[in-house]
Amino acid sequence: MPTSQFLVPVREDEISQPLYVEGTHSPDELARASGVWIAAAGTVMLPVGEYAMSDSERWLWVAVEGGQMLVEQGDISFTLRSGDCCMLPPMTSGVTVNATQEARVLWLTVDGVLSGAFLQRMGALPHRLMKQGALPSQLNLARHIVQAVVRIAAAQDASSAQLQQLLWAMLASHSGQPVAMDAVLSHEIARVVDAMRKNQYRDSFSLAEMAAISRMPVETFRKRFVSEVGMPPQSYQLFCKMERAKTLLKNGSTVRQAGVEVGMSDPYHFSKTFKNIVGMSPSAYSKTAQK
Repeated sequence: MPTSQFLVPVREDEISQPLYVEGTHSPDELARASGVWIAAAGTVMLPVGEYAMSDSERWLWVAVEGGQMLVEQGDISFTLRSGDCCMLPPMTSGVTVNATQEARVLWLTVDGVLSGAFLQRMGALPHRLMKQGALPSQLNLARHIVQAVVRIAAAQDASSAQLQQLLWAMLASHSGQPVAMDAVLSHEIARVVDAMRKNQYRDSFSLAEMAAISRMPVETFRKRFVSEVGMPPQSYQLFCKMERAKTLLKNGSTVRQAGVEVGMSDPYHFSKTFKNIVGMSPSAYSKTAQK
């Protein structure tokens, strides 16, 4: 996919052209040996209007930093707002984007024989585009990836090793590992994140319980967590629970089983929470993921 054709205005006479900052990356031998690497990355400012998304030969990760846009492909339709992302398998065709507000978009393409497995571990489905939320730390890491790729394209100081580190940090963050906005989490906050991971998000910790684990006063803990992770502790806990539930549903668990595994024994409450966060019911997600 030539990066200059990532999003093409459908009616060029009615809207301004998108504003791009972007670059491409040729991986070194070590990056190639890993089986997955960043091929290109950039940002684009979309004026209000309709755009056609070009087909990509590689996996494509797209996130909205500001504004909102409607993404459509056949019977698939969803709105991406600030903090949302979607992932497109290679050669996904017929995707249109309608920027209902001026939108600031981050994007990157991932290549290599393990790129599919890598993106699926981040929540992608192998055969269709999928919307999901992105943690603030993931968005920040994506910004660093774009900056590094642009520096590489300008023959300035950046390397494949740096990009590999940032890419794997995005996966680590998605998987609930202690990744902060710009560095590793402090010991106190990492203790809470590790407690959540240890039992696969079956427990539902209250704010007071999390603060006790961190050994900090409640309000101090809350502020520190938001500062380091980029979102409130209970919102982070819920995000991780739904990601765990998605994995269980993809692996064949029933809706009831998945709910119980993430500490939500009431199927109605679990289904309502899942749909609010993921954008579809757990039963619909299970059928889609197992096709």
